Amino acid sequence: MGHSELNSSIVIDGDIETVWNAITDKDKLSQWYAPGSPWEIPNLKTGGKVTFTLMPSAHNNLTEELPMSLTIRNVSINQEFSLYLDSQETLISFRLEEAGSGTRVTMNLAGFDQSLANLKALVEGKELPYI
Repeated sequence: MGHSELNSSIVIDGDIETVWNAITDKDKLSQWYAPGSPWEIPNLKTGGKVTFTLMPSAHNNLTEELPMSLTIRNVSINQEFSLYLDSQETLISFRLEEAGSGTRVTMNLAGFDQSLANLKALVEGKELPYI
């Protein structure tokens, strides 16, 4: 696992359709990815514009809401969902693959272990560890 510091990955006890829904549904996203920070995804298709509004919380130093504009780069049902964060010129991708009876989610960026732990808990019907 020498490459693990380059990305974030987790195996979730849930089928791939359920996990896909949790990473592409705006209401589910706002529950696990920076909980309480809303997403707007008018069109789930390549080139679609997305707005993510990061809300001030104990986890950041924000004093007011920080809206971010993203552009959807790839929507491959049950396989990959990737977004380009315009202001930071950063690609954020979620890749899904079956792992035994569950689903592995791999993000292309490091430092998202807490968010992925929340995603896992949400899909598995457990209490989210990082609110």
